Amino acid sequence: MRASLVRLAESFPGRPLNLTENSAVLLPPKPLYRRILRAHRSLATDLRFMGDGYVKSKFRRHQVVTNPVHIIGFLSQWKSYLDYIPTGPEAKEFTGKRLDPTVYEKMSAEQIGQLYELMHATKDVWKNPEP
Repeated sequence: MRASLVRLAESFPGRPLNLTENSAVLLPPKPLYRRILRAHRSLATDLRFMGDGYVKSKFRRHQVVTNPVHIIGFLSQWKSYLDYIPTGPEAKEFTGKRLDPTVYEKMSAEQIGQLYELMHATKDVWKNPEP
């Protein structure tokens, strides 16, 4: 328990969060959504199919959110995802990245369960690909 609290404390920035500074780099929801789907075009077909469905469902679910803190968090996480996705020829070989242990420790039991189910679903797809 102590180790997770130390990692949690280390993950926070040293200076206070400046919302005006962070919101300056954020994109409005619709342009961000469009850019993400455009960035997915350069990914491998399987990754694009899975990513497009996930992005569409998440943005659909968050249309009714009114809490500004949740909106800023949602948009900032998707913006960082957009910045992480490679573009150009190297995008076809992109396979993702490992989950940071600090992020894993911050997850709720429900989120860990969903991640576990996703892991098994993806393993089943790769074992038994449909012709």
